[in-house]
Amino acid sequence: MSPVTAQTSPPASTDVRPRVSARIAGIAESATLAVDAKAKALKAAGRPVIGFGAGEPDFPTPQAIVEAAVAACTDPANHRYTPAGGLPALREAIAAKTLRDSGYEVSPGQVLVTNGGKQAVYEAFAAILDPGDELLLPAPYWTTYPEAARLAGGVAVEVFAGLDQGYKVTVDQLDAARTPRTKALLFNSPSNPTGAVYTPEEVRAIGHWALEHGVWVVTDEIYEHLVYDGVRAASMPVEVPELADTCVVLNGVAKTYAMTGWRVGWLIGPADVVKGAGNLQSHLTSNVANVSQRAAVQALTGDLTAVARMREAFDRRRRTMTRMLDAIDGVDCPLPQGAFYAYPSVQGLIGKSLRGREITSSAVLAELILTEAEVAVVPGEAFGPSGFLRLSYALADEDLVTGVERIQALLSEVR
Repeated sequence: MSPVTAQTSPPASTDVRPRVSARIAGIAESATLAVDAKAKALKAAGRPVIGFGAGEPDFPTPQAIVEAAVAACTDPANHRYTPAGGLPALREAIAAKTLRDSGYEVSPGQVLVTNGGKQAVYEAFAAILDPGDELLLPAPYWTTYPEAARLAGGVAVEVFAGLDQGYKVTVDQLDAARTPRTKALLFNSPSNPTGAVYTPEEVRAIGHWALEHGVWVVTDEIYEHLVYDGVRAASMPVEVPELADTCVVLNGVAKTYAMTGWRVGWLIGPADVVKGAGNLQSHLTSNVANVSQRAAVQALTGDLTAVARMREAFDRRRRTMTRMLDAIDGVDCPLPQGAFYAYPSVQGLIGKSLRGREITSSAVLAELILTEAEVAVVPGEAFGPSGFLRLSYALADEDLVTGVERIQALLSEVR
C-alpha cells in the first residue's frame, strides 16, 4: 500500500483585515459633544467647570409641549409603528409652519420627519450625492456637515470666510471652488458656529449662482427664529423660487423650542428626493418616536410666546458675552446676529505663551482654558481653520459672566 500522505492546511493569510470599516474609522467624533462630555465628567468629579461647549438651550421645554407628550403617552395609537416619513398631522403642521415663518409654500408630501436635525443632514446628502461628488462647504461650519457628507460618499470642499468677511462666503469664492464634480452647496444661515446671518440680497445672489450652474443647495434653517437687532433670516427657496426643484431645506424643533432631547427634525425637498430619503429611513430607523412627534405638533401649532422669551434672554447674554470677550487683549469678538454662539478670533494670541506654555493653536488655547480656568470652550479646529473659539451663550447669566471672567483673568497672563 502506498504510504498515507499527510494533508496540511494552507498557510494562514498574513493579510489582517481591519476590524472596523474604513468608512466608519474615518469619521471623527463630534467635537462639540466631546467637549460637553468632558466638561460634564469634570463636574461629576467635583470640579467647578463652566461649559460653553454644547449648542443646547438651557431652558426647559415649554410646558404645553410637555403636556401634549404626556397625553400622547396614554393613546395606544402612539404605542405602534406609524408611517416612516412621519405622522400625517406633523407633516401638515410642518408645511403650515414653513409657510407661516418663511413664506415657503410646500405640501405635506414634500416633508420627511427625521430623528433630529443630524439625520436630516445625512439623509439629504445621501439622497443627492454620489461617490466622488463634491459638496461646497462654507467654513467655519458645523462639525457634523463634513462627516455626514463623507458618510454619504461625497467630498467636502471647504470655502473659508474669516472675520474680515463677517464669516460669510461670497459668490466669487464659491465660483472659484466650483469644479466639474461640484454637485451641491451646504448653506447655513443663521450660522452655527459663527452666528452670522446672510442678508436677503446675499442669499439671492448665492441662490442665483447655484441655479445658473446647476448646483443643488442644502439649506439648514434650524436657527431661523434666533435672530437679533431686527435682522431677518431669509429662506433660499423663497428668495429664489426657481431653485425649489434643486433645493433641500433642513429644520427641526431642537433650538427654537428647547427640544434638543426630543429628537425631531425634518427635511423638505422635491418629491423624488423626499421619497429616496424616506426609503433610506424606512430601513435605517423607521418612524420617529410617536410621543416626540405629538409634542412637535404642539410646538409648531402653538403660539411663539415662549420662543420670544427665550430669544430675549439669548439677546441679553449675546451682548454681555461679546462685550466681555472683546475686551480681552488679543481677542476680537464680533457681535453675532443670530443663533446662540460667539465666535471670537484668538489669532492675536497665537505664538504667545501662557503659564509657561506656548499657544501654538486655538486647540492648545482651549485646552489651557479648560485645565487652568476650568471653562470648556470649543476650538476653531472643530469648525475649520485654527485661530478661533466657539462659545455658546445658551446658559444662565450668572454662569456666563463667571465663566468669561475666568477666561479674562487667565488670558491677562498671556505674554
